[in-house]
Amino acid sequence: MKIALVSPYDFAYPGGVASHITNLDTQLRRLGHDVRVIAPASHAVNTFGERFLPIGRPRSLPSSGSIIRITLSLTLADHIRRVLNREKFDIVHLHEPFMPMLCSAVLRFSETVNVGTFHACEGVPGYYLGWPVIPFLVRRRARKLGGRIAVSRPALEYARHHIPGEYEIIPNGVDLRNFNPDVAPFPEYRNGKRNILFVGRLEKRKGLAYLLKAFLRVKREMPDTRLIVVGTGTRLRRRYERYVAQHGLQDHVIFKGFVSEEDKARYFRTADVYCSPATGHESLGVVLLEGLATGTPVVASDIPGYSSVITNGQDGLLFPRKDSRRLAESLLRVLDDRSLAERLSAAGLKTAAGYSWESVGERVAGFYQSVLAARG
Repeated sequence: MKIALVSPYDFAYPGGVASHITNLDTQLRRLGHDVRVIAPASHAVNTFGERFLPIGRPRSLPSSGSIIRITLSLTLADHIRRVLNREKFDIVHLHEPFMPMLCSAVLRFSETVNVGTFHACEGVPGYYLGWPVIPFLVRRRARKLGGRIAVSRPALEYARHHIPGEYEIIPNGVDLRNFNPDVAPFPEYRNGKRNILFVGRLEKRKGLAYLLKAFLRVKREMPDTRLIVVGTGTRLRRRYERYVAQHGLQDHVIFKGFVSEEDKARYFRTADVYCSPATGHESLGVVLLEGLATGTPVVASDIPGYSSVITNGQDGLLFPRKDSRRLAESLLRVLDDRSLAERLSAAGLKTAAGYSWESVGERVAGFYQSVLAARG
């Protein structure tokens, strides 16, 4: 099959959908399919060579406590038509198909079999802008989707609220070749201190503020601890650094900024416990899978997207979101109880194995075949 994977988000900027598409591209090509990636890009994307087809220049837009980078151009129609007419895809696979502007425009002009993957569990602007005209058009255009995939139960429920219909749940995957227990830790941080790891963009909804408050409690109970913060962001990072300085934690909280996927896996292996204190808007939590896959015990907030991956007390610990006291207690449980940490680690590896990208890619390819067969 010749397949288009379409992203509404800036593909030159790291993000969950871009990572999903990159891994899906690898698996579909492994299965023998011919794949192109269509997305806006703020600068050159070299990963795919000539298989990357840029359309539109992205702009930053505040959305649900985060910043999304999408193209807002109203003049994409001719470019989209030219690409679709030239490439003659068998499948056009749109990720967040109603996110303005690129995906919704591609769906409008595509005359082949269209599949949509719904990643979000909150806050897709395309469902609300221009009410009530735009929601009416969205539902009408949804008829052009031959198949619908949701990455989790929370994502399904959110999408179905706006666009009723049948959905197949096919989750995000984890790259077990990169994230596994054999990855080498960073030796400079294995110096007798216990390491707590945070990985995520430095945005309010990722919950780092609650982890910093919890770390103060942990530090009082267990002085030989360190917090390593991995993730991009500047405005809130300055605020977090001021908080750290005010509480005398400069030597115990390390801000690493952006790191490569290879180094991210090494930070997971360096950690004694990984913590994700996100307050919402997470439909699945790929970063949880990455932690589980490296054998790192996971402590996470009990938001729906995370509880669809983690079974509390079995392969991770869940705490009430925004509750720094309970977060600190959960971290201390894992750091103080080696047998608990080992049980969580072993169970987490089994959980992660069920999300391998090889398995996810085969399920998506099988879904394409079922949609094509239904169309006849």
